[in-house]
Amino acid sequence: MAHIPTALVATLALGLLAAPLAVEAQQPGKVYRLGVLTNKASDPAEARLWQAFRSGLRERGWIEGQNILIEFRAAEGNTARLPELAADLVRLKVDLIVARASIWVQPAKEATSSIPIVFLVHADPVGTGHVASLARPGGNITGLAVLMTDLAPKGLELLISAVPVAQRIAVLWNPDTPSHTPALKAMEEAGRTLRVQLQAVGARTTPELEGAFAAMARARAQAVLVLGDAIFFAERQRVAELAIKHRLPTMSNFKDAVEAGGLMSYSPNWDDLYRRGAIYVDKILKGAKPADLPVEQPTKFELVINLKTAKALGLTIPQSVLGRADQVIE
Repeated sequence: MAHIPTALVATLALGLLAAPLAVEAQQPGKVYRLGVLTNKASDPAEARLWQAFRSGLRERGWIEGQNILIEFRAAEGNTARLPELAADLVRLKVDLIVARASIWVQPAKEATSSIPIVFLVHADPVGTGHVASLARPGGNITGLAVLMTDLAPKGLELLISAVPVAQRIAVLWNPDTPSHTPALKAMEEAGRTLRVQLQAVGARTTPELEGAFAAMARARAQAVLVLGDAIFFAERQRVAELAIKHRLPTMSNFKDAVEAGGLMSYSPNWDDLYRRGAIYVDKILKGAKPADLPVEQPTKFELVINLKTAKALGLTIPQSVLGRADQVIE
């Protein structure tokens, strides 16, 4: 099992199980309406994650078409549409909105201060101001956090261990993603400690990816850390192709990126987080207030390495790093 950062291991004393028991507020016979803000409905990896979420609902007695309806609204790669999609869910008077991460939470937050909002893989809910604290979120928003601000520096450390010659490392980020700003700040501090030069390269859309990698090559980057983002997740294969083209080893924070041809990932199990998101939905529909449900953090992290990609890059991963991997793709 990969080493787990101390800041991430710490479990909240006020965990979900310790939250105040909600009054059973369900109305017998009522069919609840759930709004979901997502990215690409056509993406098989995203469809798999939402199936995990649906499984979590079924495990708690929520059956689509019987006592719950799910209204999906997908941006299909155009995140500029999210405010309009969030407003549409509010007009439908949904009972709860599920928003995947920070870029989806923000438009939902702007659209309503009364409808409960549950996030599933938020990178930094405190740093973005979406919750007051992990233990007591306050307001109408809560959910599960992947804590990118803590995770990204750990990913940087692992990337340097795998590619010890790398002294200039690019960071692919999206300036429109709220959680990326605090993550970049944390990485700059980590970079100083690790004595590497970091180059932040932004990309907001798919067409900007090619230019971003060309900029990394011009700056003679020797590796790249990819921050978690809707665009980078949806375009994970393109990111992997561009990285190999420019001979750049990559570190991502989702396993699907490595399966698509990226070199490494260090992350929690996203399927498990989506499944556990149903716990929040269940509690809130039964009367719990989001303000009283602590944000849950992952405690298990997976290091995945793609040796096919390492070979394509002419890279030998040190045995000390391979020995820490939870999964090796050969």
